[in-house]
Amino acid sequence: MAPSHLSVREMREDEKPLVLEMLKAGVKDTENRVALHALTRPPALLLLAAASSGLRFVLASFALALLLPVFLAVTAVKLGLRARWGSLPPPGGLGGPWVAVRGSGDVCGVLALAPGTNAGDGARVTRLSVSRWHRRRGVGRRLLAFAEARARAWAGGMGEPRARLVVPVAVAAWGVAGMLEGCGYQAEGGWGCLGYTLVREFSKDL
Repeated sequence: MAPSHLSVREMREDEKPLVLEMLKAGVKDTENRVALHALTRPPALLLLAAASSGLRFVLASFALALLLPVFLAVTAVKLGLRARWGSLPPPGGLGGPWVAVRGSGDVCGVLALAPGTNAGDGARVTRLSVSRWHRRRGVGRRLLAFAEARARAWAGGMGEPRARLVVPVAVAAWGVAGMLEGCGYQAEGGWGCLGYTLVREFSKDL
């Protein structure tokens, strides 16, 4: 399916359950890789080892003392990602949420935008997910192009000093990062835990 066969419009209320399932599936595809990346960093391994050593004095089972901290840490990472990206945000100053729709009417992607925190920050992508059945068919690039157009229009209407779009990407989502770099975006930081980045932020002046 070529991008020309796609249209982007605001989500209808009856499409909300489908879009929510798409967001949850997108988070599920990356959460295990993010958890593995986070928990194999040296500080995390040290904390897990210390927790296991302490539990050995409380629990009779060595295996349980070893596995319980890992299970709890993985669960915490997954719940954090689901809370952040697995739900629909409230409508923001840029409208939406938006959905990519095939000519047949099938919803195959979702996008949500929000203004930056400070003046001059531009717009931010808060949700960007493509149905697993429609990936590598230009849907992500079509949504990104739409986001850039909305960000330009919003910046002009608000008298912002520059039009800019920021896209956060989980550190394990190498395909999305590659797509952004191919579209002229540059990594400029991010956020994480224990000094290690879990989510990178890519930005582009439009």
